[in-house]
Amino acid sequence: MTRTKIVREKIWERLRPVARPDSRFHLNFSEVIPDFEGSEAATDRVVSLPVYKKARFAFVTPDNGLALLRQRMLEAGKSLVVSTYGIYRGFYLLEPSMVPKGQERFASWLDGLEYFGRPITLAEISSRGRFDLMVTGASAVSLDGVRFGKGHGFFDMEWGMFTEVGLADEATPVVAVVHDVQVIEEKLFPSETDILVDTIATPTRLIEVKRQQRPRGIKWHLLEPEVIALTPPLQELQKLRGIAPPASAPPAKGSVR
Repeated sequence: MTRTKIVREKIWERLRPVARPDSRFHLNFSEVIPDFEGSEAATDRVVSLPVYKKARFAFVTPDNGLALLRQRMLEAGKSLVVSTYGIYRGFYLLEPSMVPKGQERFASWLDGLEYFGRPITLAEISSRGRFDLMVTGASAVSLDGVRFGKGHGFFDMEWGMFTEVGLADEATPVVAVVHDVQVIEEKLFPSETDILVDTIATPTRLIEVKRQQRPRGIKWHLLEPEVIALTPPLQELQKLRGIAPPASAPPAKGSVR
């Protein structure tokens, strides 16, 4: 068992008593990054950040604990790009003008996102300009900014794609929203694909991170052909970059995130 997996599973045990069960995956943390007790206070801390106040166009992951933040961003007039589950159906754009007044809460949930929002390609996102802010949940995050997800590498891929097309770079603020039990006090060493965060928001504190440099771009040699086949934005990026798809790649399958 790798050190990352050991740390992740240790945190999952600490998270279980304060996690709010998902309607589909319950407390299966390998499939969902859950909402948690105190996420409202953590959201308040994100909203207090200068980078949040200045942001007009943001990327927010679909994690349950970020639903209230997505709602408040819509109410504040901010436009969002949110990934679908597993990135199987790519990304959705959600703008305040798309959501009837009073429906922001429903729009912040994944069903509401797909009801009010619309699919958007990497090229379309790129035409709108860079992200002012990126916000993600996590299974665990260290004080030096090393973030662990569910173990599938979705956020790492999203960051890689966005940096490839100029939507994000070293200066883009990245905020992780987690419960206090998900914060790791010990120093961790990031892999070549780990995306380090700038700020950690918990129910009790804001942690500003002195991080190392983040990687950029997609590490194509690390991706299995089936991952590419199931991820439409990766296929789009291949076409944009003139990269031939792997001959052994199976056909894409429909699914939900």
